[in-house]
Amino acid sequence: MRRRFSKGVIAIIVIVVLLAVSITVGVLRLLHRTPALTELGEGCRVTTPKGTRDLDIEQAQVAAVIAAVAARRKLPERAVVIAYATGIQESKLYNLAYGDRDSVGVFQQRPSQGWGKPEQLVDPVYATGKFFSALVKVKNYRKLPLHEAAQRVQRSADGSAYAQHEDDGKILAAAFTGRVPGAVHCWFPPKPSKSPTAARATAKPASATPLPATERARRRLARALGPGSTLDTDSRRRGWLVASWSVAHAQEFGLRRIRYDGRAWTSAKGEDGWRPDAAASAARVEIS
Repeated sequence: MRRRFSKGVIAIIVIVVLLAVSITVGVLRLLHRTPALTELGEGCRVTTPKGTRDLDIEQAQVAAVIAAVAARRKLPERAVVIAYATGIQESKLYNLAYGDRDSVGVFQQRPSQGWGKPEQLVDPVYATGKFFSALVKVKNYRKLPLHEAAQRVQRSADGSAYAQHEDDGKILAAAFTGRVPGAVHCWFPPKPSKSPTAARATAKPASATPLPATERARRRLARALGPGSTLDTDSRRRGWLVASWSVAHAQEFGLRRIRYDGRAWTSAKGEDGWRPDAAASAARVEIS
């Protein structure tokens, strides 16, 4: 014998189901929009007159490398915007070790298509260099619509997709190229300090002592910016490019303070961004 429910009971069941679905959707949206609930208390923020964008530290590092490689090649900001829009579409500015078919890296370049070896293409400096080498061969790329210029380099299935990231690309380019001073800041929790006993137990022999963090950071910067590059600056824009690169890589190298052009950033108060520092030189980016 089949049990029949009244219209009132059915209505109540429908309302309960709808409420359950609404609550679930609401919770998921809250988790998505509240970084404190889903993230580890680290990240970077880019702020320019055109808008603000939040990035993971890895994304900020990739963005800083792209800007540095462009500066090394003396490319215009438009080239950087195109590179960012392409990288956002292809990998969300992550250095991926996988992708469609044999695609890898920030720009999802394929070894089988002559871009390079897989181990080369997961090096953002190399991958960015290859991207720019192809871009500058595109006739009038600076005047073309962004998606057309990007597509002539990438030759993807849907070239129109790059266009949707142009505004983000402009914001990131203004910040990481140094055109907008103090536009990039990052924050992350401090590393736990080792006890004296643990430090002695893990200490390396004097002959194997690693380079100081500041020297390792400087050498990494020189890979992207060019041999012989130093923390000395010949222009305010280049100085802020170096300062932004340094902030993006501060967690990796354990940098505690970066000073430049009358401002300073510290890892202890990374969320506060760049603060006034009258002693910060405009002739050199100081890292420690």
